Amino acid sequence: MTKFVKKNNVNNLWYEIDASNAIVGRLASVISKIIRGKNKPTYTPHMDNGDFVVVKNIEKIKFTGKKFQNKKYFRHTGHPGGIKETTPEKIFLKKPSEVLKLAVKRMLPGGPLAKKQLTKLKIYTGSTHPHGTQNPKIIDVSKLNNKNIVRIR
Repeated sequence: MTKFVKKNNVNNLWYEIDASNAIVGRLASVISKIIRGKNKPTYTPHMDNGDFVVVKNIEKIKFTGKKFQNKKYFRHTGHPGGIKETTPEKIFLKKPSEVLKLAVKRMLPGGPLAKKQLTKLKIYTGSTHPHGTQNPKIIDVSKLNNKNIVRIR
């Protein structure tokens, strides 16, 4: 018989990731696994068993190749002919954190559970954040770097 974790037995941990020189897609895949709880042996697909992730230094994140200028994000306003497109470069100028948040959001399954899990992602510019009292474990993602990285700015 399969043992499922109960709501009162859920133990959420905190992780801290420094996004300096990290590649957006690779970082997003690591984050999405953690906030879904797939890194735990007690993973249950229908429950919010994931951990909190604090990402700092988001302004130093990178894209490979020419994706920063050429990648396109599409959204629809809901009106006829209302498709809008933008690039990561334009999004990054207004909200640097939105690029990573979109990447993580699109790696989660759709539905109300994914929206709840996405609230466990905390993204900050700079090296300080208000979650120091939770004593987050530091994850080193520098090993995810690749040789053909393009600087955002």
